[in-house]
Amino acid sequence: MAGVSRRVGVLGGTFDPIHHGHLVAAQEVLHALALDCVLFVPAGNPPHKPARPISAAHHRVAMVSLAIAGRPGFQLSRVDVERPGPHFTFDTLTILHERWGTGTRFFFIVGTDSLAELFTWHRPEGIVALADLAVVERPGAGANLEALEARLPGLGSHLHWVNMPLLQISSTNLRSRVRLGRPITFLVPQPVEDYIVEHGLYRAGET
Repeated sequence: MAGVSRRVGVLGGTFDPIHHGHLVAAQEVLHALALDCVLFVPAGNPPHKPARPISAAHHRVAMVSLAIAGRPGFQLSRVDVERPGPHFTFDTLTILHERWGTGTRFFFIVGTDSLAELFTWHRPEGIVALADLAVVERPGAGANLEALEARLPGLGSHLHWVNMPLLQISSTNLRSRVRLGRPITFLVPQPVEDYIVEHGLYRAGET
């Protein structure tokens, strides 16, 4: 693409908590698509998760910062947590375009499960106009590309498939393990586990 000088991945999520599955996905996309960096964007007020209490933004930002510290090519972005919500991906990408300039090509990282539901997101056609989609596999998830193309014509030309080890780790399961007193060692970076213990996150009765 003419005029592009930077290739930047965007990995959004609640990161409650961030875990090795997130880090492996980011690293695989960084390598496979020859990106300059991947931005980790903790969600401020995700509109698709209204029913579950989410840890305070400062905790989730701190855990992301600890998880990616010293890792080349990984950067933290506070683009969502520093502004009022609700926070839609289209708005996030619009702001990133304004901040990074026209010389940046963005690759929004999604799992196959999220890709399958893309047409239900806020302004999905706008998302595709602002960023290509780097699609990483999720265990047991798939997407009907023919059906997606029917709803979002031209989507296929914006998809980049990235293979990665299928790590069956989820933030939901990690919160449950902590609440039940089960170990999460080796499932999250050690500094993140230490932070969870220090601040008493995800214990029974915590909100």
